[in-house]
Amino acid sequence: MQEERHLSRTPTPNGRPCRSPSGYVAGRVMPARPPPSPGVTSHSVQWSSSKAENQATFITRGNEQWRETEAARKRRRKVKNSLVCVSICLGLFFIVLAVVFGTNPGSERDENCPDHQLGFTNWDPGHNELKRVVIGKGDRFRLVSSATLHSIIIQQGGVLVFADSADGSKNISLKCSYILVRDGGELHIGAEKCRYKSRATITLRGRSNEGEWSPSFGRKFLGVDSGGTLELHGALKTSWTLLAKTLPPSGLEFGSYIERPVTRGLNVRVVDQDTGQVLLADRFDTHDFANESKRLQKLLQSQDVGRIIAIAVRDSAAKNLLQLTKDTIQELLGSGLVQDLSYRQAWALVGVIGAGNMSCDESVRDYENHDTGGKAKARKEFVTVDGVRFAVSASSQWKKGIPQAEFQVNVSEGFVLELLDEVQGWEMGDRLVVASTDYSMHQAEEFIVLRCPECTSRQIMVTGKAQFLHVGEIMDGIDMRAEVGMLTRNIVIEGEMEDSCYGDNWCQFFKHDTFGGHLKILKNFTSVHLSNVELVHMGQQVMGSYPVHFHLCGDVDKLGGYSSPTYVDSIAIHHCFSRCVTIHATNGLLVRDTVGYDTLGHCFFLEDGIEERNVLFHNLGLVTKPGTLLPTDRNDAMCSSILNNVYGNYIPVPATDCKAVSTFWVANPNNHLINNAAAGSQDTGIWYLFHKGPTGESHGLLIETKAELTPLGTFYNNRVHSNFKAGLFIDKGVKVSNASADDPREYLCLDNSARFRPHQDADPQKPRIAALIDRLIAFKNNDHGAWVRGGDIVFQNSGFSDNGIGLSFASDGSFPKDEGSSQVISESLFVGESGNYGSQGGQNKYWGVGGVEGKNRTLPRDKTFPIRGFQIYDGPIHVTKTTFQNYVATPVRFTSAIGFFLKNPWQLTPKNSFSLLKFDTKVALRVFFGKPGPWFEGYDFDGDKNEIFHDVDGSVTGYKDTYVSRMDNFLVQHPGCKNVTSWFGSVCSGKYAQVYIQTRRPQNLTMTIVRDEYPKYPMRLRGINQRADFQQYQPVVMLEKGYTIHWNGRAPEETFLYLINFNKGDWIRVGLCYPKGSDFQIMADIYQRQNSTAHSVEDFQKVASLEELQNKPGQRKYYFDNGAGLLFLMLQARHDREGHSYCSTQGCERVKVAAVMTTQGVSNCMPAAADPTYSVTPKATVAMPPPSSGKCEGCGASRLAFTSDPYQTYLRVQIQSLGKTGTQQGQETSFISVNGTRFSFGDKFYMVTVDACSGMVTQNVSFAKADAVMANYLENGISARSIVLLGSKDTIGGDVDAISKKLVPLGTAKPAQLHKRESIAFFGYRGNSRPLWTRLYSSPAGQGLPLLEKYIPLQLEDYGCTMVNSVQRKELELLHKALQ
Repeated sequence: MQEERHLSRTPTPNGRPCRSPSGYVAGRVMPARPPPSPGVTSHSVQWSSSKAENQATFITRGNEQWRETEAARKRRRKVKNSLVCVSICLGLFFIVLAVVFGTNPGSERDENCPDHQLGFTNWDPGHNELKRVVIGKGDRFRLVSSATLHSIIIQQGGVLVFADSADGSKNISLKCSYILVRDGGELHIGAEKCRYKSRATITLRGRSNEGEWSPSFGRKFLGVDSGGTLELHGALKTSWTLLAKTLPPSGLEFGSYIERPVTRGLNVRVVDQDTGQVLLADRFDTHDFANESKRLQKLLQSQDVGRIIAIAVRDSAAKNLLQLTKDTIQELLGSGLVQDLSYRQAWALVGVIGAGNMSCDESVRDYENHDTGGKAKARKEFVTVDGVRFAVSASSQWKKGIPQAEFQVNVSEGFVLELLDEVQGWEMGDRLVVASTDYSMHQAEEFIVLRCPECTSRQIMVTGKAQFLHVGEIMDGIDMRAEVGMLTRNIVIEGEMEDSCYGDNWCQFFKHDTFGGHLKILKNFTSVHLSNVELVHMGQQVMGSYPVHFHLCGDVDKLGGYSSPTYVDSIAIHHCFSRCVTIHATNGLLVRDTVGYDTLGHCFFLEDGIEERNVLFHNLGLVTKPGTLLPTDRNDAMCSSILNNVYGNYIPVPATDCKAVSTFWVANPNNHLINNAAAGSQDTGIWYLFHKGPTGESHGLLIETKAELTPLGTFYNNRVHSNFKAGLFIDKGVKVSNASADDPREYLCLDNSARFRPHQDADPQKPRIAALIDRLIAFKNNDHGAWVRGGDIVFQNSGFSDNGIGLSFASDGSFPKDEGSSQVISESLFVGESGNYGSQGGQNKYWGVGGVEGKNRTLPRDKTFPIRGFQIYDGPIHVTKTTFQNYVATPVRFTSAIGFFLKNPWQLTPKNSFSLLKFDTKVALRVFFGKPGPWFEGYDFDGDKNEIFHDVDGSVTGYKDTYVSRMDNFLVQHPGCKNVTSWFGSVCSGKYAQVYIQTRRPQNLTMTIVRDEYPKYPMRLRGINQRADFQQYQPVVMLEKGYTIHWNGRAPEETFLYLINFNKGDWIRVGLCYPKGSDFQIMADIYQRQNSTAHSVEDFQKVASLEELQNKPGQRKYYFDNGAGLLFLMLQARHDREGHSYCSTQGCERVKVAAVMTTQGVSNCMPAAADPTYSVTPKATVAMPPPSSGKCEGCGASRLAFTSDPYQTYLRVQIQSLGKTGTQQGQETSFISVNGTRFSFGDKFYMVTVDACSGMVTQNVSFAKADAVMANYLENGISARSIVLLGSKDTIGGDVDAISKKLVPLGTAKPAQLHKRESIAFFGYRGNSRPLWTRLYSSPAGQGLPLLEKYIPLQLEDYGCTMVNSVQRKELELLHKALQ
């Protein structure tokens, strides 16, 4: 056992180590604010390896007593004087040594670097897993080598820094079970102004069932307690960016190719030299048949010069391989071995037609004893016309008596990722992740960076090949460029893991060990700044143990007294086991440029509902998986089987209690989300939810929270995709009471009681503050792009594509709590199905026909799921200045731009409105109301039947100021309405409102309402909630009409009729069915919903006839036709209504009918209602307008592209090159379009050039054929800094070789083979750079090209444009504002 050791340090004269009198200076070692006074005095560090207790101890050294007599001093005086001189010299010598050896050797001293500070001692504690270290007062250690310890406590002014070296070679690994920094202790690795250059790794060790447990920190942690300082600053690396060019599966446009033929003879593959596509696969049995040899000869002679040919023998091919065929192979492919090919000899060749033996690679292996002793291999590398390097290989062999052959076409070793931004610090060996751009988050893929001297600052070469499509472009106006996240940093904090799950770590759900390390910061820390740090295998399925956890820290910015506000910057958190960054009862934290990848549970997690003013800027979260900690983290299996905290025998319901795991979980709206990406979660990308009160450990810290009423912080330019439930979700809360007999659900399970209704100062009596969602991009989310419920919420400048449902707005009930609120979306784009066809695999469940071109693609939800762009639920909502495109149905699926919530029991308001909408030609159904069948089921819920909206300007229907409802709803129609059968809708003029009918005793009645004009077409309503003590119905009605109401049982004893969306003077007449002989007490009042009081109470008086009642519509009268059993009332509004308010400015006008009935019969008076006494001829109250004529001016979104770099201007260009077949079939003419301006042409070739800085068209010319004139124009007629657009019509002809060569300076990687091509389309650039968007498309003979579209960036510095740096960066302005 090692002896106890002590390191003593000579204290400074005042008993404290040397410190700067001024606090922390950025980049220095000192903390931002002074630590609290230490409670223990210690002058040294001590450690022990004793097994018993093994706790660190503190020892205070006494002063040695010197006793000398006067006589002794006199005797030694001469000697002493001599020693004094020697001591002074030695002292100076040792001071110099201390200065020299107390600084980092081998580098020039930099006062900004912690390890360069004076007064530090090099520390090499060695490797002892039992050694406990306490670094205390006076201890200033520089760790200079790797070490293994039990634990480290840094306190009372003790400082530990990691040594670094100028060349980054000082790699240090520190392993221990925990590190605790507290009470003035400091841990530094690098600094803001002196980035750590070497590699530093802190490995946290231990199992969940072993070792000490700290009440505040648990096990296996790096902890910062009160007074602690943690400064970790790694080398600068760009955290994440976007792809700038699409990465196809395998890296090749047509995919990689591998095949092992099983046929005898010469197996041949013909490969397109421009794309790497295998054009032909054939085999020729030249062993048995001479004709096969002739057929092979003809095939080779028919190939164009430049075509790639791969040949491999399987079994034998020599017996009937004719000499002429051998000569042809030698002549066309340059083979030097084919002439001597023998029986069962293995031979493989890769060559190029017409290129001679310099282009040929081949090899042979002789057959002996049923084996060739290895493969005959041939391999050649090529480049596509787009610049992608690929290899074609062939092999042939006999192995243990079995013949084998193989062909492969793959990208060459390593392929290049084209990136949107210049990246800093991405080096060979680094690991990165490319996000999914499909419905499944599991299509995210990891790659290793390779050395690439030829790569630009926007290019990275990586190993392997992609399995899935990763989009790198703007498609159909929506930015779908995949995120590329850097996972590697040179400062690493990691957990040491077991090989598999063990103990009580939820091994029924996880096969791997989930007990990682964790980093936890407690309140009153002195200084914490983390930048460019990698955290891997961190977090635990234990509450409070997360990769980064700010725990009950309060204000951590200037409001909290921090002169240098706390931040987490450019952190990579990956392959972790519980969240990413947890912000718990902490305010003012900046989290920026952080990547959270492959984690369990909510990733960026704002926990208790009281966290405010935190700024999340430019963070990326992806592959967020379920965890066990909270009900909202769990999936189906976890939800229904974790029963520890439910009451009794309750079994949680996954759909309503759990299944909410989100990449960004925001429990208070007063936080700022700017430029973030939620790129794949099991449930939701960004979820705003609203706690009724502080939860968890924050319970009791604040008396009241008003999250539901709190205005939204900044939401700007965030993107959400590849999430299963929704991209953005604004709704619901969590249960804030413990499980009980009254409510057995678990504490903090999902709860549907909260509604977002933001007001000034969170005061409902003050004005509403609309929540602004500015620039949301949502694509490839299985269910919703966004679901939003609550008060005033405004979306603008947003794009939705390839979602099951683009956007749903919902209010907060039959009577919205935030009276007068509404939701609005403007200046936005909805795309049903884009050109992003996706990839099979990666847990994508659905694959089938869809899209404009009717091709196979990945699908949301199911092949039959009715895709909708904007979905109406209840309202009021308004959609304006918005564009819809690419909504095309299939034989098994309805697809519409506007749709409705399915199986809707709720109300819909006729105040839902649309204006200034634009629908492109590829929208088959602008509106679809539904149809009984899959997903719609019976299509007979109350909300289904009352679907309606207002077409304000006719941009939906072509009829201005009309209302669109279901075709079978005769409560709202008249004879002049226009039916649109394909919509199952009817377009009508008129005035509309709602009657909210509330009934008591009995409950659960079915109500039938029928309009006097259409007695044969009643509407039956089952009510909103069949289990409530009272029932609610809310039919939409046409005003100035009469209606009767009937029941499937005895009429209710109490009936309330509320006038909803009635303006002053609006009226309807209602007749309620009651048993004969009934007595009534009827009164009117105005109900104040905020305080549940009523005023202006008036009683109704009975009149003798219906005529008398109708002559006095404004008076409180009623008429009961005892014979018919109908009680008639005139419902007329007496007060004005403002804005979107359901009720009047005075409150909700209502009528209460209390009935005393002597019989129990069914109250159905339909026969009497159909009697001529009460039925009348239908007519319109408002005449139908004439159909609109002309173009809808100002309709649709102003922007053409919705991107994640809104400061960048993009030019939308389209090329339609029709081949001969398309022309003969009468398809639309060939054209080139620039930002919507179309240039049609009739000649074979047409060209448009655009200035790349201004976006202005500079020239448009046409050519009858490819000739010298066209070639000269391509070479000399195009100005520098020009975008070049080239299209064709019919079958191209002429000197296409000359044209192909002239396209190389404009963007192709090599001259393309254009012989026997039908059509071409080219996007090129004349200038000193080769932009990534340049591309040549061509089609085989007999085929045309589809409409091709690109969004080309303008005003780039690479083009040589001026004023590039003057672009306004709104996101940076918003960040600056949020940090104030």
